[in-house]
Amino acid sequence: MSIPMCNILFRKLSEFTLQTFNFKSSSVMNFNSDFYQKLKWLMFFRVIFTTLLLGSTIILQLNETSSPLDESLLALYGLIAGIFILSFCYTMILKFFLDPEAPPPSGREPGTRKKKLTLPLFTYIQISIDTFVVSLIIFMTGSFSSVFSFLYLVVIIYASILLFRKGSMVMAALSSIQYGAMIDLEFYGILKPFGMERNLIIVEYNMSHVFYKITMTMVACFAVAFLSSLLSEQTKKSKKELLDMEAHVKRVEKMAAVGEMAAGLAHEIKNPLASLRGSVQLLQDDIPYDSERDKLMHIVLREADRLNSLVSDFLLFAKPPAGRVEIFDLGDALTETVSLFEKDTNCCERISIVKEIFSGVRVEMDPAHLRQILWNLLLNAAEAIEDNGLISIKMYLSKEYADISIADTGCGMSDEVLKTIFDPFVTKKNSGTGLGLSIVHRIVESCDGRLDVESEVGRGTTFTLKLKRPGSV
Repeated sequence: MSIPMCNILFRKLSEFTLQTFNFKSSSVMNFNSDFYQKLKWLMFFRVIFTTLLLGSTIILQLNETSSPLDESLLALYGLIAGIFILSFCYTMILKFFLDPEAPPPSGREPGTRKKKLTLPLFTYIQISIDTFVVSLIIFMTGSFSSVFSFLYLVVIIYASILLFRKGSMVMAALSSIQYGAMIDLEFYGILKPFGMERNLIIVEYNMSHVFYKITMTMVACFAVAFLSSLLSEQTKKSKKELLDMEAHVKRVEKMAAVGEMAAGLAHEIKNPLASLRGSVQLLQDDIPYDSERDKLMHIVLREADRLNSLVSDFLLFAKPPAGRVEIFDLGDALTETVSLFEKDTNCCERISIVKEIFSGVRVEMDPAHLRQILWNLLLNAAEAIEDNGLISIKMYLSKEYADISIADTGCGMSDEVLKTIFDPFVTKKNSGTGLGLSIVHRIVESCDGRLDVESEVGRGTTFTLKLKRPGSV
């Protein structure tokens, strides 16, 4: 194996790791940027929609009044101007304080700037003000007899798009309270509808009719909030699954490309390494005994064995063997592996294991591969716990998969560590090659499964192994 080819391989490995890191580290920035763009479009359409809506109302009013400076028209002019001023203020705040691509203040490193006003909080403030603007529009266009009460539903719908269920429910509550209070005050004569000489609600409607309309409006607000937020949550979940799948596909493609080169490199190293080791053993047998020379030869043989082990692991990562695929009971295999691990020195006496395992679930793969995967995950969980702790093993079924979660109460991992946890030669341990989880991940992929991880510093880590059940599509 030539030196240039080795350099190409390791450069490819570095590029793969860097691209994977960049893809994952940019996900939060992409989310903020997407949220930022949605907020900009909301502000734009708010101005257009309000201008058209109130503009058409002004045209209708002009047909009924002789002067364009009538009191009711002046109020509508003022309302449009107020909305424009609000939109201008929103734009300035968004551009200079909340732009995710804006550089941090001078003298600070990127990412160190702390914002008291965040994009979600700013969105809550904006949409809350929108509910008050809608109430003002309804009050200025007839209050109880206004046709603009549907604007509450518009506000709730775009609140669900940006703020999901919690935000839409908050806006539904605000809208209901404002509408109910306004109509009640009008009914009892405390609040007089704008531009009307007499209170029509008192003259023409009884209390049961007023109560019915308030109730129906409130029910409509919360029904729209629930349904629109349900759709938004499903869209959000689908988008997250697509992003996760995209990241998974990118990783598989990169690792497959690197794996082909790595497999060739590993084979080329193993062949001369075997020749080197055999030659040293022959020399050791042929030359006269010398303690110093014999010590050096033992060092050569020991390091050759270590290098051979490393290359074998690397070959396993690059191109996992197919193994002997068979259908077997997942619960029985899991129970057997956990029982052996409980007797291991890494676990014995200092770690408690809680199991939720059941039989009757069958998977199709090499049982030896499954034992290797489980052992590595259990070993990592045990090594993450410094003194005494707990490992929870739970088995459950999802739509297409048989799932195994292995959770520990160890030190946990930061987001930066999680981004590179499956990359080769990356380890936070004092000893080890950093190939353990990389090999596990490759074996899981070769079985058409998935391995997910969640972690929080100081609270522990949870690995979730998903194995396809026979017959699932």
